[in-house]
Amino acid sequence: MDTIISRKSSKKKKLLIVLPLILIMGYFVFASMSKKRSLNVKKEEIIIKNVQNDFFEDFVLIQAKVTPLHAMLVNVIEGGSVQEVYVENGDRVTKGQPLVRLYNPNTELNYMQQETAIIEQINNLNKAKLDLRNQELNLAKDLIAIEHDFQDAKNLYDLNKNLYDKEILAKNEWIVTQENYRFQKERMDIIKQSVSKEKQANSIQIVQLNQSIAIMNQSLSILRKNKNNFLIVAPLSGRLSSFEPILGKTFVQGNSIGTIDMMKGYKLTAEVDEFYLNKLREGLTGTVEYDGKNLNVEIAKIISEVKDGRFLVELNFIHQEELTLNQGISFGVKINLSGKEKRTVLSKGAFYQDTAGQWVFVVNGNRATKRAVKFGRENPLYYEVLEGLQPHEKVITSSYKNYKEIEELYIEQ
Repeated sequence: MDTIISRKSSKKKKLLIVLPLILIMGYFVFASMSKKRSLNVKKEEIIIKNVQNDFFEDFVLIQAKVTPLHAMLVNVIEGGSVQEVYVENGDRVTKGQPLVRLYNPNTELNYMQQETAIIEQINNLNKAKLDLRNQELNLAKDLIAIEHDFQDAKNLYDLNKNLYDKEILAKNEWIVTQENYRFQKERMDIIKQSVSKEKQANSIQIVQLNQSIAIMNQSLSILRKNKNNFLIVAPLSGRLSSFEPILGKTFVQGNSIGTIDMMKGYKLTAEVDEFYLNKLREGLTGTVEYDGKNLNVEIAKIISEVKDGRFLVELNFIHQEELTLNQGISFGVKINLSGKEKRTVLSKGAFYQDTAGQWVFVVNGNRATKRAVKFGRENPLYYEVLEGLQPHEKVITSSYKNYKEIEELYIEQ
């Protein structure tokens, strides 16, 4: 009979072998998970800055361009090609001085046709006035003849009345005399009324004709004046800029051919990133460095319409005296958003783009450890430190692009 061999001892042996292995592997996994991720870096590859307790001033640096405080565009009234140029860009010009002459044959022909049509209309209106005058003259002649006939009838009436009263004139002849006198009197009264009404009507027509002729003459004057629009003259005295006509170049009606600076002050215009739209406001002051001096400026206007991520700001010099600037030159303008205040600050650096200002590497000896921080305001030079850092501590401010998953850096000399 076979004997059954127990396998318990074999299982115990395997368990005793596997269990230590599992414990050893668990230890290494736990150790690797709990160990801080570290990296060796060379000192020359990083930038280290000190946390400072210094004056913090909230300001914005913008690039602005000089433009005239008072200027006027020189616009093309009648389009055409450049025929003659009388001045050059940058010249000082006086009001009414010719700048350039344009030519457009089609417009010239159109002007001639309009001028001919207006003159013809004026002649027709003058002829209508003359016809009315002749009509009045003819009526006056007719009235004189009728008054003469009436006077003859009246004289005959007076004579025959005496004769009839003395029974010298026959009754039939006296009746004929009376009838003729009545007819001539009524005829004269009717003609006088007609002439009076005709004169009134003619007077009204003549006034209307005179008004029409005056309007036509005014139109003719404007038309002839417009013919001179091909000669572009300076609308005011000043310095000419942005003036670059070329012989033969065509300008369309309404286009600007140049700008005249009245030489009565300057202003600055700047295109500013939309990030600062809510930070800037009219009345804020700033400074511009020019010729070794700081010139004070003030925001005069903010055009809040954003185009391509930027909006327009206009600044005036607070003191315009003795300023001689060239149009178009640029200045760096420092706009003050707040006064100077003692704050804990850290120099700006590329690290902020990688951490969004939530943590930094703080240097202690040859090690840099990751630490959570909180920043407040910023200016082009500093971040305001609210939490996590103390003055005199050292922080790596260069890029953290390769250290995002690292918690500790070892700095090699």
